[in-house]
Amino acid sequence: MAAGGLAGLLPAQTQLEYALLDADTPQEKENLVYQYLKKMDSRERDLTVPELGGDLQWLNTEGPISLHKDLCGKVVVLDFFTYCCINCLHLLPDLHELEQQYSDKDGLIIVGVHSAKFPNEKVLDNIKSAILRYNIVHPVVNDADAMLWHELEVSCWPTLVILGPRGNMLFSLVGEGHREKLFLFTSITLKFYKERGQIKDNEIGIKLYKDSLPPSPLLFPGKVTVDNSGERLVIADTGHHRILVTQKNGQILHTIGGPNSGRRDGRFSEAAFNSPQGIAIRNHVIYVADTENHLIRKIDLELEMVTTVAGIGIQGVDKEGGAKGEEQPISSPWDVVFGNSVSGTQEDDVLWIAMAGTHQVWALMLEAGKLPKGSDLKKGVCLRFAGSGNEENRNNAYPHKAGFAQPSGLSLASEEPWNCLFVADSESSTVRTISLKDGVVKHLVGGERDPLNLFAFGDVDGVGINAKLQHPLGVTWDKKRKLLYVADSYNHKIKVVDPKMKNCATLAGTGEASNVIGSSFTQSTFSEPGGLCVEENGRLMYVADTNNHQIKVLDLETKILSMALPILNPEACDVPDNLSVQKDKITNLPKLPKSAPNVQLPSLTVAPGQMIQFLLKLTLPPDSELNEEAPNSWFITAEDNTWLLQGQCLSGEIKDISCQTVIPFQLPKSCLSAEAILAVKACLYYCSKGSSACMMKGISFSQPLQIGSTNQGSLTEIELIHTFLTN
Repeated sequence: MAAGGLAGLLPAQTQLEYALLDADTPQEKENLVYQYLKKMDSRERDLTVPELGGDLQWLNTEGPISLHKDLCGKVVVLDFFTYCCINCLHLLPDLHELEQQYSDKDGLIIVGVHSAKFPNEKVLDNIKSAILRYNIVHPVVNDADAMLWHELEVSCWPTLVILGPRGNMLFSLVGEGHREKLFLFTSITLKFYKERGQIKDNEIGIKLYKDSLPPSPLLFPGKVTVDNSGERLVIADTGHHRILVTQKNGQILHTIGGPNSGRRDGRFSEAAFNSPQGIAIRNHVIYVADTENHLIRKIDLELEMVTTVAGIGIQGVDKEGGAKGEEQPISSPWDVVFGNSVSGTQEDDVLWIAMAGTHQVWALMLEAGKLPKGSDLKKGVCLRFAGSGNEENRNNAYPHKAGFAQPSGLSLASEEPWNCLFVADSESSTVRTISLKDGVVKHLVGGERDPLNLFAFGDVDGVGINAKLQHPLGVTWDKKRKLLYVADSYNHKIKVVDPKMKNCATLAGTGEASNVIGSSFTQSTFSEPGGLCVEENGRLMYVADTNNHQIKVLDLETKILSMALPILNPEACDVPDNLSVQKDKITNLPKLPKSAPNVQLPSLTVAPGQMIQFLLKLTLPPDSELNEEAPNSWFITAEDNTWLLQGQCLSGEIKDISCQTVIPFQLPKSCLSAEAILAVKACLYYCSKGSSACMMKGISFSQPLQIGSTNQGSLTEIELIHTFLTN
């Protein structure tokens, strides 16, 4: 049992820390650590870490690990972390580098001890998602009840504890920013015990959770935004380290960066990001919070180029700023939104930044201008606007004296009487406002009055401080209804806030982390949604349903969660971009056999620009299986109305008939006739299991369209169901 926990290390390690401050050379420092280890190793009684309970859940391993049996003969770094904590995330690159330098065969093992702050973080599936999101490749134990945390009297996230080969505690490092000491202490500890023959070179059974996952079009999308026209979406495909620009039917227009992390400017094909989050689009320009690169990037869709406009590529500790963007170090930007300066003559001349890493809100001046309670600033300057840098839930009339706790989402309401930024302040579980007249920071909903209490979370609909949230990551303003929507991430819900009455209520989600598209908002479910946006016309809301790897679409007028947006790769879909190409594509489509049935569907009333989703569900005869090597496909025709097909996805593969195939179709904005017939066809090749006989079968669905001038609804789903019969 550890005698007095980490406190038992304090006297000797404090002496060492002071001595290291006076040491001038690396050799002196190494000698001091070596002497310290001799002293600690010769103690009459080790400060020993207790064994982890055998019933705890482990990740990234082949089974539970015993600290005193499996890790005997290893130098172990215990990382006490919780996955919501930005300081814990800042430590991961150091641990990753340490793992690259020393393997288990060298005698080093890192073990993540996940000690949850929020109830949602105790759930194993959510920790699995975090391990994938942050590319953690060492063993992690879910210490949901914080047993080891309490045994060792750990008091803060993150805390590192370095153990010797007997499970004996040697060092502790509290907080982030101790990279030099971490590497010094670890390397000398390995050397010290190797000389004594106490290091074992056996391998530990690592089984990475990420290796068992099927590929997915999106991986942990963190944020989504829509352009002013409502026709283009921008998705931060965070886990794939890329930005996608799509049509509203999910058809990809641009893929920028990915699939691996990196830091490169240049053309779209060569640019690289590292876990990008917030995005903002105006016309042909997108700004990106490139979170783990600690950069703000600019994407020019016309030039197809990516450039860096703020940050130097390493984590900054400056809490004031004021340098030109590309010379100004910044820390873990999590969201961005356009705004206007006080004295500026141009619209959108400021980019507001949720600077999660320093618990502040910053500004990047896109043009010369002035901020509330500030002086004139030159174009390109990047500086702190609000937040002292202390991690607090502190409201104040002076923006620099206010305190935030990992602000992670921003939205702007420029109209009166609001004229403010809304801030999703994740670690205080609140939504706050910053006035764009005078910089006053106020509370809107969630949290509690004590600015130092960052544990006032829950899932309670109510007014102001009586409402409770759990680690909200996103906010978006609905100009049409004058309402604010909140991604209440750890409650797996979308909340709606009336800022006038300070009333906060559940709009969508059940509170359960799962993936259900129900018949209503409150029967549908999410899993840690990280971002959301609303069309300018207020009709559709798009939600980055992060842990479900989806963008979900909510119709705010019908209150129906209509679908998960299909992400359609250009290569998986034929999209003719002009009429001559289109005619070639049509003539090259497969011909169905004459025996193929033609199913007549009821007439559908639609409007120009409307989205239709055909949901194709085909069933084979008993004892048959799909020939996956054959060109199984669907395709769309419109014999007398080829104008309908301009710019459409005309065909695609059918890979798996056990689930429905989603076929998106959007009516042109200008329609050449009031009536038309669309045909959706499918061609399958399948074989009888008991014989070598294979056959081709086809089906055609005829969908008459009545095209009206009034909007019938932004999205309609049509089921196309057919069972093929035995010959």
